[in-house]
Amino acid sequence: MSKSLILCSCSGSLPVDHDALSTVAGLTCSKLHSGLCTHQAEQAATAIRQGDAVIACQQERDFFSELAADLDAPEPQFVDLRDRAGWSDEGTMAGPKMAALVSDSLLITPATKSFDITSDGRCLVLGPPDVALDAARRLSDHLSVTVLLEPGSEPPMERGFDTIAGQLGTAAGALGNFTLRIDALQQVDPAGRGALAFGPPRDGGQTICDIILDLRRDAPLFPAPEKREGYLRADPNRPDAVSDAITTASHLIGTFEKPLYLNLNPAICAHSRARQTGCSKCLDVCPTSAIRPDGDHVDIDPSICAGCGSCAALCPSGAITYDDPPADFLFQRIAGMAGAYRAAGGSAPRLLVHDHSFGAEMIALAARFERGLPADVIPIGLERVSGFGHAEFLAALGCGFVGVDVLVSPTTERTALDSELALARALCGAPDHLRLIEPQEPAQLCDLLYGGATGPEVAAPILPLGTRRQVTRLAVKALQPDLDAPIALPDAAPYGAVLVDTDACTLCLSCVSLCPAGALGDNPDLPQLRFQEDACLQCGLCTRICPENAITLTPRFDTSDAAFEQRVVHEEEPFDCVECGKPFGVRSTIERIEEKLAGKHAMFATSQAARMIRMCDDCRVRAQFHQKDNPFTVGERPRVRTTDDYLSKRRDH
Repeated sequence: MSKSLILCSCSGSLPVDHDALSTVAGLTCSKLHSGLCTHQAEQAATAIRQGDAVIACQQERDFFSELAADLDAPEPQFVDLRDRAGWSDEGTMAGPKMAALVSDSLLITPATKSFDITSDGRCLVLGPPDVALDAARRLSDHLSVTVLLEPGSEPPMERGFDTIAGQLGTAAGALGNFTLRIDALQQVDPAGRGALAFGPPRDGGQTICDIILDLRRDAPLFPAPEKREGYLRADPNRPDAVSDAITTASHLIGTFEKPLYLNLNPAICAHSRARQTGCSKCLDVCPTSAIRPDGDHVDIDPSICAGCGSCAALCPSGAITYDDPPADFLFQRIAGMAGAYRAAGGSAPRLLVHDHSFGAEMIALAARFERGLPADVIPIGLERVSGFGHAEFLAALGCGFVGVDVLVSPTTERTALDSELALARALCGAPDHLRLIEPQEPAQLCDLLYGGATGPEVAAPILPLGTRRQVTRLAVKALQPDLDAPIALPDAAPYGAVLVDTDACTLCLSCVSLCPAGALGDNPDLPQLRFQEDACLQCGLCTRICPENAITLTPRFDTSDAAFEQRVVHEEEPFDCVECGKPFGVRSTIERIEEKLAGKHAMFATSQAARMIRMCDDCRVRAQFHQKDNPFTVGERPRVRTTDDYLSKRRDH
């Protein structure tokens, strides 16, 4: 279905390139209006009634949405061509960028998977008695409140909420499902005259609640407390912060929809095998501790996950993938914007990755009060930028962008971003045009973008299809087609080779049995250790299980077809059975065993017994069975008794 782009010059402040916008497939452009949200609102209503409108304005989105509701018409789509393109010192040259932004707005975002969280309004308030009790009084009309006081405190006389005393132990969970352990737990004894008093203390008290209002001055109960839904923390010395927390808590009752940010495929997780720990990148980087070991793989608690995406960016196997939206949709957006930019006559674009809150506001302020964005900088908005990894950096370069900047905020999770940027720079071979920028004000953003470093434009843009590892390989080969040697990578990179010390390796093949990706393999017909570099995750399981410490990891990226081949990294001559001649085992191993055991161990004291060391499994069993003093030998098998035997015995008596 064709869409109609409804254009507005915002009172003549926005230059519009009709020819560039006409290159976008599936789109027709209206005439240029000057005040759709003011004196030309009737023309906007006419366009909205048709049901295929794309309004080229983001600032007045609420106005146009309300207008569509009043007309009982479908809500139009929106694209911001003013703050992100036209309001710029280079606005007259921004036609190709406008085409890219419009093309991106026409994509249908995949539906986000979600689940329901139910909060019954059970709130636990922690903090000094004066502040905590006041908060409880203010919340008691909205929630079911319990106040936890320190041991030795006196309970209040009012009974509009519950009061307990005790020492807080452990806490776990999130909104709708917090569990806490309380030692020295004391409950109010409501009987008798006089002041209320607490009963005797008991250790090991367990309680559950939906909301925690933490007004203590102590350390937070959870890592990254600002990301733990249902956990509200405020400084008791700041009445405004306490009031904001109380207001927020009063609204946390009912059923809430939470996105399922991540998708987990346990079958390809490289966390551990046979109780040997391999990859733990997701566990190390998760700010909320939502990821935990679960046997050979990890498990993710979706109620705790805050959706930063750092784990998905670092996961070497693709067991964890970001799903809000999926990575392949982001690749589609990047490729679509680059293609639309070129189709409209543009060349050598740069990509600016930003979030929908801090980054979008910074861009809007730069457009209104500063120079705006350069004409060759195409902004792409994400819910969070912390999951933008090396595959995304390289996909952008492979699709035709000559530079990628990620605009980070003071609260952005930087751990994964920093390491992924270093990896992307190593893989593309020219690090200057990949950056993380952290401007403090709009003017600084403009200064960073105007005249920013660029790299060469790829000769043949890629189509970024497949997994993140596959897209990375496509991009690197397109960016560096003439490589004649593997690229050296930083430590902990998810690509590389294994080096085997052939003098130490005994071909026990323990590494083969534990390799989660099948990068290490054997040959069922010969004593060989094989390796396929493209499949290696550099998880380290092989190095941990090798009894001879014969394996080391080498982070690198081989773009040649040899990376897909299984090559022999160590092999030895097989040993032939002295009885049947069948090859079995490794000659050096058999000879070493014979040297250590023959004539030196009680079981192999004689020459005949020592000869069994050189036999295959079948022949060894036969020789053991037929040898003198065979421990498995039994006496003559007793005759089976029949009915006649029993009857004859009865007759004899």
